[in-house]
Amino acid sequence: MGAAGRRVLVTTAVSVVCAVTVLAAPGTSFASPTPTPTATPSSTASPTPVTNKDLEAVRAKLDDLYHDAAVATDAYNAAEEQTRKQSAQIVELAKKIVKGQEKLDELKDRAGAAARSQYRTGGLPDEAQLILSDNPQAFLDGAGRILQGQRATKGLISELTRTQDDLKQYTADASAQWQALEKNRQAKAAAKKEITARIAAAEKLESQLEQREKDRLAALEQQAALKAQTEWLDSGVLKDISGKASAEGKAAVAYATAQLGKPYEWGAEGPKSYDCSGLTSQAWASAGDPIPRTSQEQWKQLKHVDVKDMRPGDLIIYFDDASHVAMYIGDGAIIHAPRPGRTVTIAGAGSMPILGVVRPDA
Repeated sequence: MGAAGRRVLVTTAVSVVCAVTVLAAPGTSFASPTPTPTATPSSTASPTPVTNKDLEAVRAKLDDLYHDAAVATDAYNAAEEQTRKQSAQIVELAKKIVKGQEKLDELKDRAGAAARSQYRTGGLPDEAQLILSDNPQAFLDGAGRILQGQRATKGLISELTRTQDDLKQYTADASAQWQALEKNRQAKAAAKKEITARIAAAEKLESQLEQREKDRLAALEQQAALKAQTEWLDSGVLKDISGKASAEGKAAVAYATAQLGKPYEWGAEGPKSYDCSGLTSQAWASAGDPIPRTSQEQWKQLKHVDVKDMRPGDLIIYFDDASHVAMYIGDGAIIHAPRPGRTVTIAGAGSMPILGVVRPDA
């Protein structure tokens, strides 16, 4: 295929991927498509190379697709974490229901025994039998037993009622947890569909490029990251960063460093592959300080610190929606799992838009 044809193909691919993205969005309505004449490159036209402008359009679209995949991955991971918690809660509720039913059966047996005892005495209550006694000592002894028996009966009835109420509550809680579990399973399925659609669209777009164009695209990505990092460093931020890592922070950095070169895989928590928050959460778990699974929850739940106060082991949260996270390792650098098709790597801390910094061991 000539260069002109490739350029048309790349431009068309970007348009098609944009259309696929729109059609994949929930609630999107659209008119019936009208056939579009197929563009046929002129055999006499001068070859036009794929320009940097064309590749920049591809790069921008890829960034959007992988960002959307990262957001969906966070949603998937959150649903997965909730599913694990709810499953554990359902198991505990089931154990309580079994124990409660056993206790209820025991209380019913005791109540039945009391009823059978009354039947054997002719159906007369203990008080009536006591009045008919002509033995003063027996009368006094019996009076004490009646009081004890009354208290025991009231206690038995109260415990029976309480156990029945507990069983009803456990059953209602289990039902609610089952409904929440099903809702999270649906959320996981929807997120998985979103992730695979975005990644497939990105891979399709990249497949339209020849190897030399992929190399140029990679160079443009590196240039953009370097420009962002340079601007961040030129702001003078690094001269104010002097914090030393805690013992836990050093352990977390050591764990993350040992994962360099391992592939990114959405939803993965190691040991063979990771997504961005899978890497940071496992690094801190290995340091003995478990943290939330997703980048968004890490941003919400962990202590925020100023960029100038960050130290190795702290987590840098990126983008306005907290859809990416990396670990600061010092000297203006991070370790992170970037995106599908990449491996755990070291990059500039300012190479992406920083939302803020959090400290797991505050």
